[in-house]
Parts: sequence; structure tokens; C-alpha cells
Amino acid sequence: MRSASERQVLTGRITRRGALAGLGMAGIAGLLSGCAARLTMPVDATATAAPDLVDLARFDARLRFDIRYATPNNFMGRALYPQAKAVAQRPVAEALSRVQTRAESAGYGLLIFDAYRPWRITRMMWKETPPEQREFVANPATGSRHNRGCSIDLTLHKDGVEVVMPSPFDDFTPAAYRSNTKAPPEALAASRMLEEWMVAEGFIPLANEWWHYDWAEWRLYPIMDVPLEDVAAG
Repeated sequence: MRSASERQVLTGRITRRGALAGLGMAGIAGLLSGCAARLTMPVDATATAAPDLVDLARFDARLRFDIRYATPNNFMGRALYPQAKAVAQRPVAEALSRVQTRAESAGYGLLIFDAYRPWRITRMMWKETPPEQREFVANPATGSRHNRGCSIDLTLHKDGVEVVMPSPFDDFTPAAYRSNTKAPPEALAASRMLEEWMVAEGFIPLANEWWHYDWAEWRLYPIMDVPLEDVAAG
């Protein structure tokens, strides 16, 4: 299915970063040149809510953050954001705060990996991802729910220590699927516990990424390309 040059096997898993590295500079350049002229930000005429992005760190000081796309610790292997900042639409932030309260009652807390993502970053990810891996990357032609400020990538921590989940964040393999039953029992239990709390507060889980949740009313909000550094604190 994949050539040897397009994969990197680590403990039996193909990582996102490995797939990109296997392409080499020529392969990535080909992806870029083939897509660049065709991608423009879509406009959703049915989105009627005015954007109201808030800084999650200011909104709820109990939340913890590990903004992966502000570091090289992500599938692209480099920082994509100019600063480690997580913002979301206000109703999303309010619901997330309620999830934090639920988690605290069980001795846990929320650790946020990503929230609002400017459309230009989604376009960059799509361009540089091999076609066979794109089921894990939003198509910029339709936009991502992250682009609307209505998606949250997160996990749990316990006393500041990240909880073991079925796979690492940004895993491009079936290990990240919610249907995965082969992970350690404690990892599966933690993932299901987080899912239960998120669903109870109005989030929809993504089937192939245990860390990804969409706000149920995401369709109300437009696709945006406001740079993170230009978003007011809120």
C-alpha cells in the first residue's frame, strides 16, 4: 500500500511525521505545487453566529495546555503557530469549563492540545500530507471545524501528569480510532471517561481521533483565518 520510502515504522505504527519525512523535499514540493493554485478559503453562507473567540487560558485558569502546533512536537515536525495560544468560541469555552469541573470531581483535569486553527494552517497541513494519510487531515476546500473555533483536541491529566490514552496525540493509525479495543484497559477506560464527560456537555467525538471533539452547534460559526496573534484575549 505504501512504499518503503513513505513510511517509518515505530513500534509497529506509522507516524504522521514519518510519512512526511519519507516523501523527501522533492515529494513535498510536488504536493505544494499541485495544490497551491486550487485552494481558497470557503465561505459558509449558512453560518449566522457572530464569532466570539476567547482565550481559554484566561477564560478558565484551571485548564492546562500543551499546544503542540506551537512546537515541533507534532506530525509536521515543526512549529506552525507563532505562539502557544488556545482560543475557542465562547459557548465552546463555557462547555469546556463544565467538563473541567466534571473531571475535577473524579480527580482529573483537562490538558488542551489545540483549539481554534486558522484556515491557512489547515491548508498547509493538507498540502504537505501524503494523499494516503489525508483521512486524518481536514480538507481546506470545505474547512475544518477547528477553523470555526468549535473543535478541541485534548486529553486528561492527573496531578499534572498526562494520562495514558490508546495512542499518542496525532497518531495516523487505527490505534487512535475510538473503535480500537487493543489498547491497555486503563487507556481505554480513560478515553471513554473523557468521552462521556465531553458528550454530556454538548461535544461530538470524532471516530478516528480519540482526542478530537466538535461542539455540536459548530455549523453556526463561520470558517475563519484570523491569525492567533490577532485574536483579542476575550
